[in-house]
Amino acid sequence: MNILIADDDATNRLILRRFLEKWGYQVTATENGAQAWEAMQAAQVPGIALLDWMMPEMDGIEICRRLRAQSGAPYIYVILLTAKSQKQDILAGFAAGADDYLSKPFDTDELAARVRAGLRVVELHAELLQSRQKLQEMVSRDATTGLWSRAAIFDLIDSELSLSRREGMPFGILLADIDHFKVVNDQYGHLIGDEVLLEVGNRISRCLRRHDAAGRYGGEEFLILTRPGKAEGLLSLGERIRAEIAATPMQTSRGPISITLSLGFTICPGSHPTDRRLLIDEADSALYRAKHTGRNRVVDFRACQPETESAIA
Repeated sequence: MNILIADDDATNRLILRRFLEKWGYQVTATENGAQAWEAMQAAQVPGIALLDWMMPEMDGIEICRRLRAQSGAPYIYVILLTAKSQKQDILAGFAAGADDYLSKPFDTDELAARVRAGLRVVELHAELLQSRQKLQEMVSRDATTGLWSRAAIFDLIDSELSLSRREGMPFGILLADIDHFKVVNDQYGHLIGDEVLLEVGNRISRCLRRHDAAGRYGGEEFLILTRPGKAEGLLSLGERIRAEIAATPMQTSRGPISITLSLGFTICPGSHPTDRRLLIDEADSALYRAKHTGRNRVVDFRACQPETESAIA
């Protein structure tokens, strides 16, 4: 645990440092409020701060106010060091955001006890953040495949749409569906079907680039987001995924199962506004064509357009 000391009195800083280091804490010592505030913005944020109430450049109360006004920053437990003993002064310190106070001259046993109390709060806060992050991860990830959940991949597409509207940047989406997946569930059961879904998700992930994203759309369908949005690039990515799925059987607890994947893709050109529903409908139309022209293939939405079909005919 790193503890910040902020006190313009060199003797106080020395005494505090000696005791804290003796008790096993790492210590950063500063001599005014500006230095203390700078230390709080560093990469290694202190868990506890012992702040003198009265300091040059910025006092402890002002630091507390600034600290509590920050959003998303790691929590720092603040103990004000003060010779003030009036009730209204102490209440003013708490109102500014201090967690505790220690009267000067301080008793070393009381200092140790108040630091230990602060340490417990900081540790509990860290555990709470970890739990919240795990919960957020559970919400954002599909439990069966480990890919983004339906809601999360929708959010990513919406973010890409916003970027496209602002900067005219094209992107593409692919909608993929496992061929004859109902047969797998009927023949082997849904638990084996889940094993297949997990392996398909893993293989899709191996095909993605750093700026791509994949999520489970529902059932045996997957949504893949990629940019830049060029037909050749989407076709290449789709073929790479299709080939990865078809190349070798899925290894399951009931033995190998051969699987193929059909994919349809569309492009958001960035030159005109659109919405997520329209893009998914276009990709779904291309997927429908892939399903009804033999499966295990990748189809561009443009191939579904009447003018394209007329030209082909």
